[in-house]
Amino acid sequence: MTDTAIADPHTSADGASVGAARSRTFARRARNGGISLLWALAGVGLVIVMWELVKALGNVIPLPLNTSDMTMPHVWTMFAAMGEPEVRGSENTVLDAVIAATFRSLLLAFGGFLIGVAVGLLLAVIMQRFLFAERGLLPFVIASQTVPLIALAPLIVGIGNQIEIGPIKWTTTYSVMFIAAYLAFFPLSVGALRGLQAPTPTSLELMRSYAATPNQTVRKLRFPSSIPYIVPALKVSAAASVVGTVVAEISTGVRGGIGRLLIEYARQITSQPAKVYVAVFGAIALGLVVAALVTALDVYLTRNLPKEKSA
Repeated sequence: MTDTAIADPHTSADGASVGAARSRTFARRARNGGISLLWALAGVGLVIVMWELVKALGNVIPLPLNTSDMTMPHVWTMFAAMGEPEVRGSENTVLDAVIAATFRSLLLAFGGFLIGVAVGLLLAVIMQRFLFAERGLLPFVIASQTVPLIALAPLIVGIGNQIEIGPIKWTTTYSVMFIAAYLAFFPLSVGALRGLQAPTPTSLELMRSYAATPNQTVRKLRFPSSIPYIVPALKVSAAASVVGTVVAEISTGVRGGIGRLLIEYARQITSQPAKVYVAVFGAIALGLVVAALVTALDVYLTRNLPKEKSA
């Protein structure tokens, strides 16, 4: 009898079970994602209904807010404003301008987010490794967030405009990214520090019994244990980077972003009040895009962690 390759039934069964488990996991995630999307759409519909309801009630009974078309235009008026020319005689619509501004702000927020994450992780590792560094740096990290951003932005622009390293000259765009990073590093540094200190003494003693170096302990034990702490901190940092970008664009007067567009459209509120809300929609979309990116990273980083069951 000639030798033939015979498949091991146990191996085939294990492979089939793994494939079936992955299919079930993918189907469950897709179903949960679809349900979440439906709830989000239902929430948007509820906001629209409440907006129009408040506006209708304002025409019948006195309310403590102004419900005129100047301050609260109809929802369909806002959507119609998206297709209007941005300026008279221009081929670009308001929606085109908002999308371009949102994309630019997204790039600045993403750049500030990456810088803030890098600085926050570095500070967390240093503070975890050296106790004196934690005692010396952590109070300053906390105190840094007490400075009003409106007062800090012009100062950063003024100092940054004097920085010139060879062919590289500091611009206002760098100032916006710096401010976004300034808000983004704090949640991550505190969250990562808490996560790096999360391993139990038993786990640390096990690593010492293996003669693991401090760097190996960080890579093999502390960092994997800190994932449940880092992921929520990333979400807060992402939201902070978006807020920092929009506020910095407004404070520094940098053009091209959604923050500056909000100011420009606010000046036209007497003639085209709906345009301001279109810019607000752009800022909301910016936050949703950043939140979706961080959520995707959350799914990837926690793919091997046990899922918590709701009570």
